[in-house]
Amino acid sequence: MTIYGLENVSSAGAQTTTTSKNDIMGKDDFLRLLVAQLEAQDPLNPMESTDFTAQLAQFSSLEQLQNVNTALGNIGTSQSVMTNSQAVGFIGKTITALGDTVEVQSGQSQDVQFTLNEPAAGLYVRLYDTSGNFIRQIEGGAMEAGENQVEWDGLDYLGGRVPDGAYTYEVAAIDELGNSVRATTFASGIVTGVSYKDGVAYLQCGSREIPMGSVIDVTSPENPES
Repeated sequence: MTIYGLENVSSAGAQTTTTSKNDIMGKDDFLRLLVAQLEAQDPLNPMESTDFTAQLAQFSSLEQLQNVNTALGNIGTSQSVMTNSQAVGFIGKTITALGDTVEVQSGQSQDVQFTLNEPAAGLYVRLYDTSGNFIRQIEGGAMEAGENQVEWDGLDYLGGRVPDGAYTYEVAAIDELGNSVRATTFASGIVTGVSYKDGVAYLQCGSREIPMGSVIDVTSPENPES
């Protein structure tokens, strides 16, 4: 009787439990096995009366699933093409989207735009740069529910003018009882280009990239007077 050492036993056990990616059965392997099984038996005299029918049903189901996957892929491609075409149509138009950014250009800032679910007795707007550094806090008075805006002069909390670029902001509001009032913030700008990342269309507004899916309003620029 041959007696193996512990190292050999451990090695043999590891070999029997190791599974590579090549050992995993895929749909092509299943098809080959199924076809081989169908070819090896007599369709008029299968081992079991229901075997051949069941195998044919499996083959048909797999084929239909493959067709469904192909069709879904084609639909996804078509939708992507349509989305890309629609995105290009935004160029030159002014958009408003869900977001929390404002743009400073030539030292001039956009207004901070937001809506309030309820009237607010007071609020403040805090602005940050792209690294999250605090820039400025603007105090606001009482405001009605609905669309509102707060002006920013493009200065930081020390009174210096901030560099051109994109800035983020947050709005905090309270009612007369000191309860928080929900505010929804927006980003707006003129679309100058379109970029695509991971199948998502982004509208370029200055130094910002706004997802097309977040757009809630689109307006055309006013025609200049002739």
